[in-house]
Amino acid sequence: MKHVCMAFSVAVLVCATACTESKEKTNENPFLSEYTTPYGVPPFEEIKLEHYKPAFLQGMEEEMAEVEAICNNKEEPTFENTIVALDQSGKLSNKVSAVFSGQNSANTNDEMQALSREMSPLFSKHSDDIRLNPVLFARVKAVYDKKEQLNLNKEQAKLLEETYKGFVRGGANLPADKQEKLRELNSEISMLQLTFGQNMLQETNDFQLIIEKEEDLSGLPESLIANAAAVAKAADMEGKWIFTLQNPSVMPFLQYADNRELREKIFKGYTMRGNNNNEADNKKVVAELVAKRLEKAKLMGYDTYAAFVLEERMSKDAKSVYDLLNELWTPALAKAKEELNDIKAEIRKEGKSFEPEGWDWRYYFEKAKKAKFDLDENEVRPYLKLENVRDGAFWVANKLYGITFKQLDNMPLPHPEAQAFECKDKDGTLLGVLYMDFFPRASKRGGAWCGGYRSQTYEAGKRVVPVVTIVCNFSQPAAGQPALLSADEAETLFHEFGHGLHSLFRDVHYYGISGVPRDFVELPSQIMEHWVFEPEVLKQYAKHYETGEVMPTALIEKLDKSGKYGQGFVTTEYLAASLLDMDYHVLTEIPANFDVMEFENKVLSDRGILKQIPSRYRTTYFNHTMGGGYTAGYYSYIWAEVLDADAYQAFVETGDIFNQEVAVKFRNYVLTPGGIDDAMDMYVNFRGKRPNTEPLLKNRGLK
Repeated sequence: MKHVCMAFSVAVLVCATACTESKEKTNENPFLSEYTTPYGVPPFEEIKLEHYKPAFLQGMEEEMAEVEAICNNKEEPTFENTIVALDQSGKLSNKVSAVFSGQNSANTNDEMQALSREMSPLFSKHSDDIRLNPVLFARVKAVYDKKEQLNLNKEQAKLLEETYKGFVRGGANLPADKQEKLRELNSEISMLQLTFGQNMLQETNDFQLIIEKEEDLSGLPESLIANAAAVAKAADMEGKWIFTLQNPSVMPFLQYADNRELREKIFKGYTMRGNNNNEADNKKVVAELVAKRLEKAKLMGYDTYAAFVLEERMSKDAKSVYDLLNELWTPALAKAKEELNDIKAEIRKEGKSFEPEGWDWRYYFEKAKKAKFDLDENEVRPYLKLENVRDGAFWVANKLYGITFKQLDNMPLPHPEAQAFECKDKDGTLLGVLYMDFFPRASKRGGAWCGGYRSQTYEAGKRVVPVVTIVCNFSQPAAGQPALLSADEAETLFHEFGHGLHSLFRDVHYYGISGVPRDFVELPSQIMEHWVFEPEVLKQYAKHYETGEVMPTALIEKLDKSGKYGQGFVTTEYLAASLLDMDYHVLTEIPANFDVMEFENKVLSDRGILKQIPSRYRTTYFNHTMGGGYTAGYYSYIWAEVLDADAYQAFVETGDIFNQEVAVKFRNYVLTPGGIDDAMDMYVNFRGKRPNTEPLLKNRGLK
C-alpha cells in the first residue's frame, strides 16, 4: 500500500476526517500499538472487523495533526521540515490501510464491503483536505522554487519533484470553486470504482453450472471433476458437480468439455458478468464512471482522461500507446485467423459443419494443438506440482541473485491457506517476508496479484523490511491430492513472484519515491516468465508428482515447439481489452444515456475482431480499468513486454541465462531504485540502449 505522498495516488487508502468517535483502548485494538509478532507482521488472527474503523479514524486524526504541524511551523520551509515531514506523516493510516486493502481483496465479506462503502467518502475527503490545503502547498512550493540552491542528492531531488507534482495534479493550483468540484468528482469516482468491483465479485460468485448427469462430464480431466464434486458437496449437493466462473474452473471446462451446450452456458455466464440487468449490473456504473473521469480531466485542463493519466507514464501520450497496439494488432489478427482455420478443420474432422463460436475456441484449439504437436496439457500438469513450481521460482532467484527463501512456521497468516517465507540476501541480510496464497474462494477477488502488508522504508537510519503477499487463484486440488498447475498457472506464479522480487529488493528512503510508472511496473514480473520453461529450469523443478521423474526431454521439446502456437488468440484478446480501455478514455464527450455495450461492440468490430474472440475483459467486468488500477493503462502489459523481451536478450546474448553480471545490473538499475530515476533512464542504465519491438514479435511468433 503506497503512502499518501506518493504522487497522492487516489487508490491509496490513507485518508479521512478528524476523529469524532470514541477510541478503543490501545491494548484492545492491535493497530493502535506496536506489533509484537515475528518480523513485525500484522497479527492477523487478532484483528477483527470492529478494529478497522476506529483505527482508520484515529490514523486520520493523527495525520491531519501532523499536516497542521507542518503548516503552523514558524520556521522557513525546508526540505526536512516540509517535504520529509509530509512524507513521514500518516503512518497509522498506512498501517491500517495495508491490512484492510489486502484482506478486502483476498478475504472479504459483506461487512468489510459495507465498511469500504462507508469509509470511501471519508478517505476521499481527507486526501483532498491534504492535497488542497493552500498553506501546505505554499510551503511545498517554497521549497520547490529554491530546489537549485538546496544541494539535494538524487533521491531527495526526486522526492521533492514528486511531492510538488502530486499537489499540482491533485488540484492545488485550481481556483476555490474548481477545487470544490474536484472534491465532489474524486468522491464520486472512488465510490463508482468500489461499486464496480463489488458488483463484479457478486456476479462471479452468483453463477453456478450444476451438472447432475455423469455423461455431461465427458472430456473433462479427473482432477477438474473431483474438484467440482467437492464444490457441490460443500454446497450440500453431494452427488452433483458444480463449476464456477473462477478461472481454474471455467477455463478448463471450456477447454475440455465435450458437451457444447454446457460450454455455451458457462461461456455466456462468464462473458455476461455485470451485464444481466440485475442489482449487480455494471453498465450504468461504467457510463457514469467514464463521464466523471472525463469531467475531472477537463477540470484539470486536459482534453481527455487518457491525456491526464498518461502524462505520468513512460508512454507520455495516447498516440504512443495506439502506435504500439496497432503495430501488433494486424499480425495478431492475421495469426488468429490462421488458428481459426485450424479450429474449423477440427470441426470438419468430426463430421460437423457448424460455424465455431466463442465457446468452441478453447475446445477445438486444444484438439488442433494436439494434432500439430502431439501435446495435451494434461500431460504437463503431473510435472507441475504447485510446491515444485514455487520452489523452482525460488531456485531461479537464487541462481540469479543468490537470495534464499525459508518457510516459516507458527506465523500470523492473512488466511489459513497462506504460507509465509523469510527471504534473505546472499550475505544473510534479511530482505523481507513473503506470503503466498494460492487457491480461489468466494471471499477472494479473481485473478492474481502481488501486494504488501508493509512497504520497505527506513526508520532511524535502519531499513524496515517489506511484508509482501502474492495472491493467486490456481486450480484447487481434490481432497488428498496435490495441486497440479497448468502451464499458464506456472507462468502466473513466476510472474507474480517477479513482482515480489521487485518489492523485496526495493531500497529507498522515502515513501514518495517507492513506486514506478504503471507501464514499467510489469517489467520485473514479466521478465521472470522467460525462465519458467527454460529446459535448464524445468529440469530443476518439473518432476512428476508420483514418480519424481524429471519432465522428459521429449515433452520439454513439445512445450517449446508449441509455445508460440495460440498467440494469435492470446494477443488479440489482450489487445482488444487494451484498445477498449484506451477508447473509453480518449473520448472528449460522453453522450447522454451512453450505451457502453454498444460502444464496446462498435470499436472492436470496426477493427475487425473475430466474433469467436471476445475481449479478454469485456466492459462490465473489466476491473483493471474500471476498478481504478490500470485506468488508461491496461496496455502496460504489452508495453512492458517490449522491455522484458529486450531485457531477457541481455542474458541470452551472453550465452548464460543466469549471467551474474547481467543479473547484478538488473537488480541494481531496475529492481532496487524504486522511482528514484525516470523509468526509461533505469532501463537504459541496465541495457545500455533503448528497447525495440523485435524480440517481442519473435517471442509471440508474430514475425
